[in-house]
Amino acid sequence: MLPTIRKTATAAIAALSLAAALPAPAHAWGEKEQNALAALAVAGVVGTLIYKDQQRKRASVSRQYVAPRYQEPAPVYRAPVYQEPAYREPARYQPEQSSGIYATAAARAFNSYTHEERRRIQSRLAGAGYYQGGIDGAFGPMTYRAIMAIAGDSTGTDQVSTMRGAFEFYDTLLG
Repeated sequence: MLPTIRKTATAAIAALSLAAALPAPAHAWGEKEQNALAALAVAGVVGTLIYKDQQRKRASVSRQYVAPRYQEPAPVYRAPVYQEPAYREPARYQPEQSSGIYATAAARAFNSYTHEERRRIQSRLAGAGYYQGGIDGAFGPMTYRAIMAIAGDSTGTDQVSTMRGAFEFYDTLLG
């Protein structure tokens, strides 16, 4: 408010000083001319006051609080991303006991092959008529009996009693 009063007062003083400076040469004029000059000066002061008042009103209107409008965010569509499932090799059958047929060189060598290779060994044993169980790649009593039977009929069971001999036997079956 104080700066507005200062500006208005400054404008009024400027208008009055102009009005006071102009009549000096107008002494030679008549009373009508001097009244016209005074009316012009008053009109300038009043016009300045009105102009300043309008500016003040405009400034106060622009400072009024305007509540923000809520805008719904635009929906964002994200296409699903396909991820190839990771291949996991089936769990190898590990019997709870570490004795009996599961502790033999034939069993340990058999279980060191991949699942597909173990299934192929069982398929070859079944094709030769020594294995009647399911082709599941798991070493069990039926697989053990089939291995011992075919080894006994061909090279002898001594071959599958060592790790090296068991690997040679299985590699021959896979070959």
